[in-house]
This record gives sequence, C-alpha cells and structure tokens, in this order.
Amino acid sequence: MRALTILGPGGGEPLAVRDVAAPAPSAGEVLVQVRAAGLNRADLLQSAGHYPAPPDAPADIPGLEFAGEIVRLGAGVREWALGDRVFGVVAGGAQAELLVTHARTLARVPERLGWTEAAAVPEAFVTAYDALVDQAELRPGELVLIHAVASGVGLAAVQLARAMGALPFGTSRSPDKLAAARALGMVDGVALADGLTPLADAVSGWTGGRGVDVVLDLVGGDYLPASLEVLATRGRLMLVGSLAGRSATVDLSTLLRRRLTVRGTVLRARPLEEKILVARHFAAHVVPLLAAGTVHPVVDAVFPLEAAAEAYARLASNRVVGKVVLSMG
Repeated sequence: MRALTILGPGGGEPLAVRDVAAPAPSAGEVLVQVRAAGLNRADLLQSAGHYPAPPDAPADIPGLEFAGEIVRLGAGVREWALGDRVFGVVAGGAQAELLVTHARTLARVPERLGWTEAAAVPEAFVTAYDALVDQAELRPGELVLIHAVASGVGLAAVQLARAMGALPFGTSRSPDKLAAARALGMVDGVALADGLTPLADAVSGWTGGRGVDVVLDLVGGDYLPASLEVLATRGRLMLVGSLAGRSATVDLSTLLRRRLTVRGTVLRARPLEEKILVARHFAAHVVPLLAAGTVHPVVDAVFPLEAAAEAYARLASNRVVGKVVLSMG
C-alpha cells in the first residue's frame, strides 16, 4: 500500500509517500481502505520528531483521523460488514491507503457526507464533544469561550454548543477567522493578534461582568491564566492544546475564590476502553446531528496524498479555517 512516511527531521524533506507492507486485522479489528484523512497539529509535531506515536500505532506513518470503507473483518467482529462506510480517531497510521483499527472505535458515516467531509469530522467533533459535554458538562443556556475558534475543533465546538442551546464566544488572531465562526453560530468574538489584553474587557461586555461558564482552551501558554480571569464563579476550563506554550503562571487565589475547575484532556494516549466509550458517545450524540445537517465539518483545503508536503505546509501556515484533508484518490 502507499503510505505517507516520516523520514525524520534534519536534512531534506521529513515526509515521503512510499510503498509499505499492508497491515492485517487481528481479532476484534477491521481493515479499512482509507479514502481521506484529516491533518492535525499532532501530525506536524510527529513529523518534526516532537510527538512520537504511542506503542500501539505505527511509528513512521502519521494520521489521527480517517474516513473509508471496511474491506476485511478480523475474527469476532459482528457489528460491521464489508463495504460499510466508517470514520474514526486512531493513535496513528491514518495517512495511508489501508488502516487497521479496533471495530468498536468506529462510527458510521452519514450518507450526506462525502469522503473529504467525513475525514474532517472525527478528531474535531470527538474532541469538542468529549471536552465540552462529557467532561465540562456544558449545559443549555451556559456561555462558553473557545480559543482558536476557527480551528477544526473550534468550529466544531461552536456548532455543538449552539446545537445544545449554549452560547459560544471565541477568540482568534484574525478578524477574518472570527467571521467564519460567526457564520456558524458564534455570538461574538475578539481578535487577539497583539496580545491578550482585550480579552477581559470583551468577556465583561458579553456577559455583563459575570464571566463565562466554560473555556475551551486549544492554545495554552499565557491563554490559561487569562482564561481563568474571565471565568464565572464555579466555571470550568478544559485545556486541550499547548500551541502557545507548555507552561503558565497561575494565581491560585483566583482558583480558590471562584471555585474554578481546570482539567486537561487528550485523546491519543487513552486506553482502548476509554476510546471505545468516546466513540460510542460520538456515534450516539454527534453523528445524528451530522446526518441531519444540524452541524457540519468545515474543509479548508484538500490535497492528494502525493502533495502531502503542501498540505502540511498549509496547516503550518496558520491561515487555515477548519480542516486540511488528504485524499487517497
């Protein structure tokens, strides 16, 4: 099979499309012919040697999300049939023509979604739903602030918050990106191109000085202490990313006085049992919204597998609104 392989940082291109041995499913697993695969920041980090794959994933084939057709069933698989259209999140290996994954971590692709749209769904919508609903317990009528609101996860979070009756607000470094989020239901947003100073006044204006109930922080670094300052009493902060830095200085009195909750989350390193539970929640609560057209993925650009270097460069440019997708042809 053809697969995007990581050659390693230092000297020349870090990625190349190569012919490699096809995987075979074990008991409880399926073999999927990948039609399209989404790109994520984790892929950029892994290709640069900063985010190695866990032991249960290919070390040199990136890719955390995919859409495709089941072409082989492992022993004991009863819930799927050959030819079923599926999508899901994996620990790696999705940017290849064939992929092996556990059968119970998959969900069925709604008929209304094409392959590239479907491939733009899993990581964004699973992450957003798991963080906002399963962990932060966002409720109807609550206010949620989403940093990096025009990212794949950010735009998914805007739509999911709206679908459940919450009110989403957002931040971005670009006013143009805020416009994209507003078109999907964001109430208001603030551009932070020159620093975080405008955030407090913006949130105070939106909330009458009360603060937001939930922050979905996809950025980290100095965004974390700034976010704590704009949370309402008993507010919850979900830390999902650390693009702006892996450390921050926090005023503990703010946490204590307002009885705040700060929680970090990651999907890739979870044990299989937890990944199955997340997939079940996604299939039960998000896929019906996708099937009805209530929420939908936002695709920034599509590249063929052979142009993966261009796709990675597009993602690294920070001009992306939504998801960059690789098509397997």
